[in-house]
Amino acid sequence: MKPKKRLGIGLVGAGFVAQFHLRSFVGVRDADILGIVSRTEKRAEEAAALARQLGVGEAKVYKSITEMVASPEIEAVWICAPNYSRLEVMEEIAEVVLSGKGELVGVTCEKPLGRNVKEARRMLELAQKAKLLDGYLENQIFAPTVVRGKQIIWQRGVPLTGKPYLARAAEEHSGPHRPWFWEGELQGGGVLNDMMCHSVEEARFMLTPPGKDRSYLKPIKITAYAHCLKWQRPEYAQSLKENSGGQIDYLARPAEDFARCVIEYRDEEGHPLVVETTTSWCYVGAGLRLTMELLGPEYALQINTLDSNLKVFFSRRVKGEAGEDLVEKQNAEIGLMPVIAQEEIEYGYEAENRHMVRSFLEGKRPEENFSDGVEVTELLMAAYMSIEQEKTIYWPPPGLEDFIPAVAKGQWNPRKSK
Repeated sequence: MKPKKRLGIGLVGAGFVAQFHLRSFVGVRDADILGIVSRTEKRAEEAAALARQLGVGEAKVYKSITEMVASPEIEAVWICAPNYSRLEVMEEIAEVVLSGKGELVGVTCEKPLGRNVKEARRMLELAQKAKLLDGYLENQIFAPTVVRGKQIIWQRGVPLTGKPYLARAAEEHSGPHRPWFWEGELQGGGVLNDMMCHSVEEARFMLTPPGKDRSYLKPIKITAYAHCLKWQRPEYAQSLKENSGGQIDYLARPAEDFARCVIEYRDEEGHPLVVETTTSWCYVGAGLRLTMELLGPEYALQINTLDSNLKVFFSRRVKGEAGEDLVEKQNAEIGLMPVIAQEEIEYGYEAENRHMVRSFLEGKRPEENFSDGVEVTELLMAAYMSIEQEKTIYWPPPGLEDFIPAVAKGQWNPRKSK
């Protein structure tokens, strides 16, 4: 079969992350965004208009996933729908393809792949059953600083002094955009499920030698901790309740807003490797802060996204509406502020989508795929086990397939006595 030159893409979802993807496609030369499906027609129309405005495709709004997948123009689907609907979306995609109503080359899905292990494994099973190439959209392993930093360490530091043995990663901001993110039952957990999926995979990526599969790392044990430090305080719980129209009650049904996890691995030679991750919805700084470190015998790598090479200062006389025009999750509009000039590039979305598109056009499974998404979900669920049992969990833990965190069942509340 002659390789295709361009890929027609349909997006399921038209919210915050979908718009990040749309902006990133300005730097992807061999794909067009040709379809949008959203449960909210207004948002779908806005996303389609943005695609046309950016020149990344003559996006059409479809009434359903089935209608979009059945269109001959659509050859791959990007799932950017909320966590609680991703499995339902994947089931509909697979049904259309298996019934012969539509034909796709591949499908990608935003993180996390599932709210629990059973959902994540089912996503992979459906992609394989429908014979679709699958890509897991973990943008941070495609971030230019991460990719270049890993390259330098493994080309210069490792051959002379030895492999790295410790990776640290943290993602911190002041809280999610949409109400459903705060709901454990809809999102699958709290900040651990929402953001530690990034940190765990970025750290695994940095510790894995170039050209090696991440099966090079064998999990040994996991120790995790979580709490609700800020958003159970009465004034902040009330704020969440008001902003969600009474839907969110963090005094009765909180999710964790702070989490830490330590994962010990062994490499193929039996050497111990350690990953430390921290995530927070209670960090108040200029905005979203991503930090990564990689440490070895005679070297150290450090990344901090708020150490921007562009900063602006506004005096207190510069008053205006709150926004996110300087950095994601921006918390202020005055003072000395870092500016992330092109977040879709800095955070890895552009390179991620370029890789997914090229893989699909060449008929190859992407290097970051649903199998990785399953493994990340397994590690996160083991972390929740550690939190609930207040002990170290040895790998592989029994009952992982059917485990659902207490926070995802609305049964976790650290401020109530046991």
